[in-house]
Amino acid sequence: MRNHTAITTFILLGLTDDPKLKILTFIFLFITYMLSIIGNLTIILLILVDSHLKTAMYYFLQNFSFLEVLFTSACIPRYLYCLSTGDRTITYNACICQLFSINLFGVTEFFLLTTMSYDWYVAICKPLYYVTIMNHRVCKMLVFCSWMVTLLLISPVFILLLGLEFCNSNAIDHFGCDANPLMKIACSDTWLMEQMVIVCSVLIFIITLACVVLSYVYIIRTILRFPSAQQRKKAFSTCSSHMIVLSISYGSCIFIYMKLSSEDDMTMNKGMSVLNTSISPMLNPFIYTLRNKQVKQAFNDLVKQLYSSQGTRSIFK
Repeated sequence: MRNHTAITTFILLGLTDDPKLKILTFIFLFITYMLSIIGNLTIILLILVDSHLKTAMYYFLQNFSFLEVLFTSACIPRYLYCLSTGDRTITYNACICQLFSINLFGVTEFFLLTTMSYDWYVAICKPLYYVTIMNHRVCKMLVFCSWMVTLLLISPVFILLLGLEFCNSNAIDHFGCDANPLMKIACSDTWLMEQMVIVCSVLIFIITLACVVLSYVYIIRTILRFPSAQQRKKAFSTCSSHMIVLSISYGSCIFIYMKLSSEDDMTMNKGMSVLNTSISPMLNPFIYTLRNKQVKQAFNDLVKQLYSSQGTRSIFK
């Protein structure tokens, strides 16, 4: 009988076979990966050490930055290793773990972004009750629910994935383990799994997008009622960072699924996946930092503290 253990390793075909393009890709991904890790870890550190950032908004931002670190680390380092060593093989277990991690962290990000939209709704539409509604216990529960709902939604798909048989081809046309190229090389029936992937993707997308849109409808309606133009400008500026991140996340997702549904264009899909797993995690900390006065102030204070402590040490030496 055929079994998925007939193939124990896969070969990742990557983005290109051109040696020059491989070097450029490696440099590009290495720089963006390092910037994303440094940027997101900086935000996590700032929120941990600065007492002025101990609010619900920054608690969610800290968790979002943590997810960005996990998401980009689930696939980029492995591909950098492939590019640098030429070793394109990956074991079955490692492939399944990578696929599960990418989907877990990526989908949880969407639910966390939805939670952040609700936080903005409470902050702008119900400012007098903000501290009461968005207390620390509620914030922890919302983050926990984001993880749990993601697990419940993606688990059925992965249960079906574990039952797939791979016995003919072991070449995955991608730079990492992705569900679509995996289903293409499976020698068992993948119809049910394909339908489950579509249903889960649409369900997650519609639920989160509907909640985000609903939150921002109320937010914009409330802001437009502000009597002062200065107040309206300040309010829009305050939540603009979150809107930019939402646009990048949902925009890239819509583009990928539109291309997949319109035509079988794996080259475009791989290119967009690289941007989604490297550019977005790099841009997000800069978007939040450059457009947020409190985060910039916290960063300046931390730099001053480090500089002064370094100067004190040199004096005593």
